[in-house]
Formats: sequence, C-alpha cells, structure tokens
Amino acid sequence: MRNDVTPAEKSSYTVVGAGAIGGTLAHHLARAGHPVTVVDADREHVAAIAESGITLVHGDEAASVPVAAAITPDGGAESLGRVLLAVKAQATEKALDWVAPRLAEDGFVVSLQNGLNEQLIAARVGAGRTVGAFVNLFADVTGPGQIRDGGLGALVIGELDGTESERVRSVVADLQSWGPARATTNVDGYLWSKLGFGAMLTATATADVAMADLIDRHRPLMHALVAEVFAAARQRGISLEAFDAFDPAPYAGDDDAAKDLATDRLVAWLCTQPKDRSGIWRDIAVRHRPTEVPTHYGAVLDAAVAAGVKTPLLVALLGEIEELERGGEMSEERLRRLAEVAR
Repeated sequence: MRNDVTPAEKSSYTVVGAGAIGGTLAHHLARAGHPVTVVDADREHVAAIAESGITLVHGDEAASVPVAAAITPDGGAESLGRVLLAVKAQATEKALDWVAPRLAEDGFVVSLQNGLNEQLIAARVGAGRTVGAFVNLFADVTGPGQIRDGGLGALVIGELDGTESERVRSVVADLQSWGPARATTNVDGYLWSKLGFGAMLTATATADVAMADLIDRHRPLMHALVAEVFAAARQRGISLEAFDAFDPAPYAGDDDAAKDLATDRLVAWLCTQPKDRSGIWRDIAVRHRPTEVPTHYGAVLDAAVAAGVKTPLLVALLGEIEELERGGEMSEERLRRLAEVAR
C-alpha cells in the first residue's frame, strides 16, 4: 500500500546523484531551508560540497549554498525518508543497492532521471514507495561542487498508478523553490515524449555542432527517429504529453508540414538555451565516459520488439554512439549515414 504522507514544514531530502539534475535541485532545496543530504560517488565533488556547499553558476554570477551533509555511498546514513534519485540510468541498480536497505517504511524514491527507470526502482523498493518523474533540465557539472545553470525547463512528478496523492503535491511544492515543478497523472506520457525528443538530441551528439543547427539541417532523419520511438509508445497505449517547446503530436502523425512547424518552434527554443550541446555529447567529448543511451533506448527497443515495431534507425544510432564511446571521431557524416538508413 502506498503511504500518503503529510510532511512537516521544510522536509528533509536525500539527493542520490549530485550531478546536473540532482545538484541543481539540491542547491535550490537547501537555499529554501530544507535539510539536504547529497550522496555521490565522486569523492572530489563530495569533498568540495562538504567544504563550500553546492555552487550554482548562472551567467557571470555564482552562488554557493551549504547542505546538511555530503557523503559518498560508503559513508553512513540513517533511515531515508524522501529520496531524490538523480544518478545516470545505468547506475540505478548500484544506487538502489545503497538506498533500498536504508529506505524507511514510509519513505519513497522519486526517479529524477532520464529514461524508464521507475519499474526497476519499484522492483527493488516496492511500487508503493516509488514515485515517477520527468525532468528536462539543462545544466552541466563544470567542476567539483560546481554546476552551471542552464535555465528553467520542465519538471513533472506523478504516481505510477496515475492517482493523485498528498506526497506528490508536497514534493512538487518543495521543488517549486527551483522553478515550475508540477504534478501529473500521466508521468509515462512525459517520459515517452522525452524519449522521442531525446532521440534527436542523441543524434546531435554524433557531431561537434550545436543541437539546434543539426536538428534544423537533418529534419527528415530527426523526424524518422522520433517516429520510431512513438510507434512503440502507441503500441503500449501511451498518451504522449507536450513539454517546453516540444509538441509530440505532429511527430506521431503523417503530416510533414506539421512536423516542420513543430521543428521550427523547437529549433527556435533551443537557440535561446545557454547550453547548446547535449549531456550525451558532453559525456563523450568532455568526460570520456559511457553514456546513458544504451540503457534509455534498450528499453525502447525491447518494447518495440514486443509490439512488432521495426526500429532500424534507433539500432543504427545506438551503433554510432557505441563507436564514439570506443573513441571514434565525431562527424556530421554519421548523421548522413543514418539518413541513408532512413531512406
């Protein structure tokens, strides 16, 4: 049974994964007066936060906010109540190894991650202690304890079973210290829409060029990628939700003119964002580490196979990302190769 809680004022939070998403939200929660413990595997990052707080850089200005505690997963922690899970999708299992035995009976985990991680979390801690979330937040970790703010995006939280609850309303109210967080009864609709949008952003990570420019120049390819994701969503009965400047409806249909208009709006919006390359691009080009792409789209491919939906473009895109992770060179030629698959 789900435990609907009526939290005390200034509820405590444990943020597991203090990167771009987790660190940004932890900064704003702490600034609003919430006791925040951050947990991260990067010892240098944790040490900097413990000493100076989480520093958020916006433009030429930087603001540091202390947190209640900053620890690595081998550090101690008492019973956990409200957990914001913000690790990379491929690190979910390992993070749950730390969270699950510490989670209080009336505690719960909010999956502030990209991809489809909620069912994995529910399998470990129980569906009643799992809350879904969709986040489209543009930020980057730029150094130990330091995050560059990428501006406001979308943040939507909802119960897995689509019901309304006091705990969701409470978490939403707390996260409004960051920006326009809100509740939903259709979190799956947002997560699958983000996977469609994310397929385009993943494709832009194959070249060292701004996201907006590549989406604009390779529209037929981008539209075909989104169409594959949404075909799998349709077979699962997912009702797609719009967010920020992304409207999934045209991409799920057959009207090419409508798709172009939607892409016009999307490209114009991306051009206003201070972050012009994706987190996937940064993982490959700057941090030289594995991306979340296989985890995100492995789940989509599984759903597509189960529904009899063909996804040759997604398969080819995952192949290009795998080559880049092994040290391949970024090039717009990779997008041209993908376009040949689309044709």
